Amino acid sequence: MGDGLDMTIHQADAPDHAPLLSNRFLARLVAVVAVLALLSGAINLLGHWYGDALLGQGETDSSHVHTVTIGQDQLKLTANTLRFDNQRMDGALERADLYLLWPEMIGYRKEYRRRFEDVSLAGSLIFIQLTQSTMSRDMSGRLEPIYRHLFSGPPEKGPYGLTLHRLKAESGYGNEVLLTARRLGERDYVVRCVLPEHGAAPSSGDCQRDIHVGKDLTVLYRFSSANLADWDKIDMSIRAYIEQRLIASEPIALAR
Repeated sequence: MGDGLDMTIHQADAPDHAPLLSNRFLARLVAVVAVLALLSGAINLLGHWYGDALLGQGETDSSHVHTVTIGQDQLKLTANTLRFDNQRMDGALERADLYLLWPEMIGYRKEYRRRFEDVSLAGSLIFIQLTQSTMSRDMSGRLEPIYRHLFSGPPEKGPYGLTLHRLKAESGYGNEVLLTARRLGERDYVVRCVLPEHGAAPSSGDCQRDIHVGKDLTVLYRFSSANLADWDKIDMSIRAYIEQRLIASEPIALAR
């Protein structure tokens, strides 16, 4: 999938005299979007699944530190932040699934049991998935070459200083919307959400964003739209949390 995305981005960066949207570009764009949609699935379903799946996953309040390797990156993660028992180990993992209390950014503790297990407390948790990167650009990097071609209609004023973009019906993203924001000295913030209908309660994972951290790590995180007011704080907190747990590579000794 990375090769297809890179080719799409290459097409998007073509000189000004090339056709803005060639048939070949559109075909590749549709293919990339289809893959992205299939990989991420419908956020509204995943949001409810993440909340429901918390029960019976064998929570632990152990603070034992596991050293895990994901792709080219090595991290130290405490057992009580890892959602699944089979990931509480040392060694290589294809992925690590974490959950953290918001805004404390801490793992499971018995005194906070209700906040972890009560799915009605949608804004209590942030879910994080760590995997080796399969795409050359994270969500912010995909805004111009991918998402902007999928917008339907003019941008709208969104909540909490965000700009709301509706997506074309044929894009494969269902009833999701894209929310963006300009950030001084940084790339635009981009997040996909299924915003609850008026009067409906948000789910625990109806907003999704991914960022690149470390050498080759994709950090995909989900949080409740109930916490959109903290979008910038959440993004900075997650990046800092993962960066602080990365193990720096040992320097190579030079022969004398």
